[in-house]
Amino acid sequence: MSVASRANETVRHAARGVLMGAADVVPGVSGGTVALLLGIYSRLIDTVRAGAGVAGTLLRGNWRDAWDRLRSFDWWFAVPLVAGIVVAVAALASVIDELLVDEPEAMAGLFFGLVAASVVVAWKLVEKPNAGLAVVALAVGGLFFWLLGLQSGPVADQTEIALFGSGIVAVCAMLLPGISGSFILLMLGVYPAAIAAVDDWVWSDLAALAAGAVLGLALFSNLIGRVLHRWPDPTLAVMVGLLLGSLRVLWPWPAGVGVISRHEEETIDGTGLGWAPAADLWLPALLAVAAASLVLVLSAMTAGQGGSARSRRGL
Repeated sequence: MSVASRANETVRHAARGVLMGAADVVPGVSGGTVALLLGIYSRLIDTVRAGAGVAGTLLRGNWRDAWDRLRSFDWWFAVPLVAGIVVAVAALASVIDELLVDEPEAMAGLFFGLVAASVVVAWKLVEKPNAGLAVVALAVGGLFFWLLGLQSGPVADQTEIALFGSGIVAVCAMLLPGISGSFILLMLGVYPAAIAAVDDWVWSDLAALAAGAVLGLALFSNLIGRVLHRWPDPTLAVMVGLLLGSLRVLWPWPAGVGVISRHEEETIDGTGLGWAPAADLWLPALLAVAAASLVLVLSAMTAGQGGSARSRRGL
């Protein structure tokens, strides 16, 4: 690959990381959803698995094997992608949090349209769709829709141990399309502490979250990678169901996406289901249609480049 091509690909991976990082900051939107839409989901999982393998060989003291794994590691993909994610989280955490507080219904409408269109895109990636897979998707969607109504309030004492455990659970969620790591933190009651750690650079809290995330990646990536490669269509059907269920969090009314108010330090319920007055309906609806249209147009452009569903999803 030429230097110019390599540089162009590196920039694209960094941009993808920025999009994934921006999604992961928002309760209800998953970085895994963005990875699936961008066609890098399988490569992402394989890269995480490879990284976990390197860490395992280092811990066992198998230096030669570790060196061989490091040499074959997909650095040109992983480094710019992670850099983009980190930059997006650091730069956008405060901005997105403020927008979610100030314009919750409008932001929820935007994300609702994005994820609703993602359901269509993800289903098109199924190689051999059938009624059985549709039932699986609907069943998973219904169960997840119900589970998302069980969120809790903030935890009063958010210790490093609580953040470590939450990091494990949240990063596992972030790997799956439709499951938002931020919303998992919200359900566990540690979202305000996590956002404050990023905004204020609280190193002890950041270290606890990061350590939990690394452990969660190592534990979960191998499982999802094996399942995705062995049973790709059923796995995608489950992911479609998760996307469907996650729409409950993103329904704009009564209060938009569930967020933490900085000033009152309370959880705003984002799983209630209501309807808007006519005067308040147009902006969230317009943003939802615009976001959905953008996703579908980008998907059509990608599909127009040719290849089967399996090749487009990277399997």
